[in-house]
Amino acid sequence: MSATYPLWLRRKSGCDTACMLLKDCPVSAALRLIGGKWKPLILNELKSGPVSFGQLQRRIPEASHKVLNEQLRQLQAAGIIVKATYKQSVIRSNYSLSESGRTLRPVLNQLASWGQHAKKRQRTYS
Repeated sequence: MSATYPLWLRRKSGCDTACMLLKDCPVSAALRLIGGKWKPLILNELKSGPVSFGQLQRRIPEASHKVLNEQLRQLQAAGIIVKATYKQSVIRSNYSLSESGRTLRPVLNQLASWGQHAKKRQRTYS
C-alpha cells in the first residue's frame, strides 16, 4: 500500500501507511463528526455567532424539524456545538460553536470559497 501513496503525500496529509485504513484516516475521522447532509450547513450558519433553532429552520428550510434536531444533538454530543437555554416568558435556546467547533471556522470559510469556485466552473461547463 505504501507504493501506491508516496511518502511525501502521506506526510503532507498527516497520514502514515496505516492511515490508509478508513478507521485510521484523519479525514475519515473528521467526516464522522461533521459529515452528513445538514451538519456542514448547520456549522456554516453557526460560525458567525449564536443562532436559535427557529433561525436555523428558516436558513435551512429543506431540513425537516426532526432531522435538524437530530443533527444538532449529534454535534452537541461530539462537543462541536453548545446549546444555551434561556428562561424568559418562553424558554429559548441558542446554538453556538464550542471552543473546539470554533477551530472549524477557517475550514468552513475555505469550503465555502471552494464551493463558490465550483459553482462557477459548473456554470461554465453546463
